[in-house]
Amino acid sequence: RSNLSSVHTFGLSPGLNEKVDLTREEFIEKVARVLSCGTKEEYGELFDKIDMARDGAIDWDKLTSFMLLELHEKDERSKSLVVPQWKDLRLLPLVHKDTIQSITFVNSSSCYLTMSRNGLLGVWGETLKLQKTLQITTEAVKPKDLWVTSLVSLANVNKITVTFTSKEICFYDLNSKQGFSCQYRLQGLGGAVICMDYWYNPHDGNEAILTLGDVSGQVQAIAFNAALISLFERPANSVEEEEATVTISWHELVSGYHKCCCILKHNLHSKDWVRQVAYSSSLDAFISSTTSNVNTLVLAWREKLTPRLRTTSLHITQGVNAFDFHSRLNLIATAGINHCVCLWNPYVMSKPAGILQGHSASVIAVRFITERKQLFSFSKDKVLRIWDIHHQLCIQRIAGSFPKSLDFYSSLYFNEAHGQLFISFNNQLVLLEMRQEVDKNRVTSHGKPVTCVLYNSVFKQVISSDVGSTVAFWLIDTGQKIKQFTGCHGNAEISTMALDGSETRLLTGSTDGTVKIWDFNGHCHHKLSAGRDRAVDISQIMVLSRTILVMGWDRIITVFRLNNLTQFFVQPAEWKGGVQHLDDILCAAFLPPQTLVTGSCGGEIVVWNNSTENVHLKLHVDSPNSLKSKSGKQVQLSSARRLSSRRPTVSAADFYDSDIECNSSITRLFFLEARKNILVTGGANLVSCGGAGYVRFWNTLKSQLLAEFEAHSGIGSIIMTIDKMSHYLITGDLAGWVKLWNIQDYCLIFSKNMVTLPPPLIRSFQPHDDCVTYLETCVWNHCLFILSSSVDCSVVLSDICGIKIGIFGQVEILSPQQCLKRQNKPKFLGQKTMQNSTGAFKSLNIEALEDIVEMNKPDFVLNPDKYFGEKTEESCSENLNVKQGLGITSKSWLWAMLSCHYYVANVI
Repeated sequence: RSNLSSVHTFGLSPGLNEKVDLTREEFIEKVARVLSCGTKEEYGELFDKIDMARDGAIDWDKLTSFMLLELHEKDERSKSLVVPQWKDLRLLPLVHKDTIQSITFVNSSSCYLTMSRNGLLGVWGETLKLQKTLQITTEAVKPKDLWVTSLVSLANVNKITVTFTSKEICFYDLNSKQGFSCQYRLQGLGGAVICMDYWYNPHDGNEAILTLGDVSGQVQAIAFNAALISLFERPANSVEEEEATVTISWHELVSGYHKCCCILKHNLHSKDWVRQVAYSSSLDAFISSTTSNVNTLVLAWREKLTPRLRTTSLHITQGVNAFDFHSRLNLIATAGINHCVCLWNPYVMSKPAGILQGHSASVIAVRFITERKQLFSFSKDKVLRIWDIHHQLCIQRIAGSFPKSLDFYSSLYFNEAHGQLFISFNNQLVLLEMRQEVDKNRVTSHGKPVTCVLYNSVFKQVISSDVGSTVAFWLIDTGQKIKQFTGCHGNAEISTMALDGSETRLLTGSTDGTVKIWDFNGHCHHKLSAGRDRAVDISQIMVLSRTILVMGWDRIITVFRLNNLTQFFVQPAEWKGGVQHLDDILCAAFLPPQTLVTGSCGGEIVVWNNSTENVHLKLHVDSPNSLKSKSGKQVQLSSARRLSSRRPTVSAADFYDSDIECNSSITRLFFLEARKNILVTGGANLVSCGGAGYVRFWNTLKSQLLAEFEAHSGIGSIIMTIDKMSHYLITGDLAGWVKLWNIQDYCLIFSKNMVTLPPPLIRSFQPHDDCVTYLETCVWNHCLFILSSSVDCSVVLSDICGIKIGIFGQVEILSPQQCLKRQNKPKFLGQKTMQNSTGAFKSLNIEALEDIVEMNKPDFVLNPDKYFGEKTEESCSENLNVKQGLGITSKSWLWAMLSCHYYVANVI
């Protein structure tokens, strides 16, 4: 403040009736005389920022306005880092017909589970696509009388536990060979368990605790000491591998018959329903709550070498609906029926450490955001608040977006690792997902996640689509966006695109269940009702000579005959082959003249005769490691086939059929069209990829799996593409990584023993910060390039050696000297360079560099003056014609690509 006053007195402040202006030199001189820090160069840069109008002079008003704006922007930036930024509210498909009781995440298989009151279990993949629904039953009650109260995941033993109003607890094994099976049934409890919590020791998986709260006020815990071996004792006459359910009485556990566990309990809640329970390892205590104003919150501390619990109780007016504990802050947050959220120190319970006021209705749920030191609270009037714990202030309020229902039961689940908040409203599940905190200066191609990218070789254009129903068109030689179509499917996501054979028509598929056919002027010619007026997930569109095939949500191919495209609205025709897949078809590939293959999320590949639409044979990778053809003949696979050691095995195919986790799911299929002599050599002619990061090479003529390898380890589902010459395989994963493989000599001949070694890896690189959604190869100027799109909103161009050339939408400006100095790492969008810089090299065929054994720096790098010295910097700059924010000229982009290829060749 004293420095600012000094500057004020040195002529920047006008008098009563005068205005004082300072030139750049005067400003630098006066500020340098007053301020003891900084350099004259920095003061000059400050002057340039203040003098935005380039008047050559500034006054006191300009200086203060600039400082106020800078402080405001700094404050906004700091807020954006503190306050969570959310994506649009997402309503998940209505799967449950009854109230959703529990939501949980299974770490071992990276899937979400939802359980409704009538026993329907929903299994959702990492991308929140529904994979399977299963009906839970119990022998104690009839299905119509079944009432599920709670579900928890036992992550260390890969099991889940479900409780029922019939006073039963069932333990289901996710690794069961018979699918989703009940391993243990615990009966004879004193009251129906309505809430559970599970904890295990991350350093010793044998130590675990299952905490139970019931309607009779009892809080009970089963403390396991050999969980990895067995949760309970099995009967002496039972076989270890036997899948039969073991029935256990609660009296057996209390009496100590089962040596691998013991029971801890207290009934301080009297006969009040226990609404929530939890065990905290840092406190070594059980926490439980009720809606009563007596013994509302109870902490039961474990005592060493004894099963007794030492209890501390807290009385809260009107009771609480829920609580959460932050171990690092050592705080318990309670969701008060009295509209307040209270923070408690578990060691000082006489009064709250803080009271968060602001809700106008009963608070029904609270959850800590551990890393941010923030807190969610959700109230009965559907208002979500986010609190800063340190300042005890509400920093965000979200309301008006949730489903409208007068009376509802709600569950709240927060997956902090994924930044996903789930809230259920009766049978409807909604998702609030945090936006990733990224640099605001990060280059993006779209405002929303990109779903697909194509290359039009006729118009030399790159076409990209996003979840916001926008299609953008970019010039491949400049990176310039030339046009975009918005609202192509209203507000529905564009999930995939395709071009017709002439590349003059664009087809877009959307989650609204329709496929639209566009020309490149933005006119929609036809609207195909692929979902038959239903909202469905379209994963691929394939345009053939006489048909359009659409798939992604059903076990049958949806087909449109081109000769039926006479009206704007078109309904699908009948696929003559009928239903041949056991699961939804996700992808397809076509090999002229008539071979069509389709792949499903269950791992089955069906080979069709496209002319007759009849099935020819079936290929499948199933749990016994075998292939099945149409005739039922089985070919045994190599024993080397295995899942990554970094990913726990989930062999219950009937339980979990996710294209994220299942080893055999199919997300992409490609024929190796350039291989013409497969009939003679018996080599591979089909490639598939999908769950668990695996790639497989098949021979469809011999119904044989020839090779299988793990391309991406421990990352979930992958996608891929293959160039038209069948030389390169490009794979992409959920973390934004892309790998380039040389498959030119891979699986060229038939072998009885399945190959498990991968092809040569050219390079692994990460062009994106998030999931890669689509991969495409394109040939431009006789060079092969890779196009990739991502959830991070970008479309990236890379060369075939894995060197990232740039991002469509990049705006960075470089001077000619900078461009020449950075030939080894050129930028290609928004870059200033000499228009004539590539003229001498337009005829070079860069692919010929593959024949060069030893590569030295090219002459134009060593002696740039020889090629570019015909104009001085001044005269050259006069001919520059670069538009801000749009891109560079085609010649300068070619210069960037040329330099990049020389650089890669030199490195290799």
